[in-house]
Amino acid sequence: MLSGSFVAARFLSLVAHFVITITIFWAKDTNVLACLPLQYTQTEYDSKNTELIVGLSLTIAFLVLEFGGFIGGVSMFNSTATMLSIVAHACAAISLSMFVIDSWDCDKFWYVFGFCSALPAFIEICVVIGVLGFRADK
Repeated sequence: MLSGSFVAARFLSLVAHFVITITIFWAKDTNVLACLPLQYTQTEYDSKNTELIVGLSLTIAFLVLEFGGFIGGVSMFNSTATMLSIVAHACAAISLSMFVIDSWDCDKFWYVFGFCSALPAFIEICVVIGVLGFRADK
């Protein structure tokens, strides 16, 4: 059984990932410029800017999905989902902080997105389907 500290750690790691994602929205111009060569066109800038906005928007959508399952109590006490969520979102918060501080190339964002946002969201969906879809009606 999970103790309350794991539940708190999951909540805090989700919040940290959410906060750094919002921060990247504010500072995205620096990261977009890091994705471009020294001489770039407005079309190239717009393309990379749109790419980053889409990635950040999907990240927020997946975080909202996870918050919903977590706060709704569906996956709050599932040990597998909780441990994966803690590790993934803590890694995401650290990686995305480095993404902002060091102005990483935009392509590196997609690795963080895949492992730290999409994978936990997929696990959350599986847990929600398992809990709500396969429970026995009595």
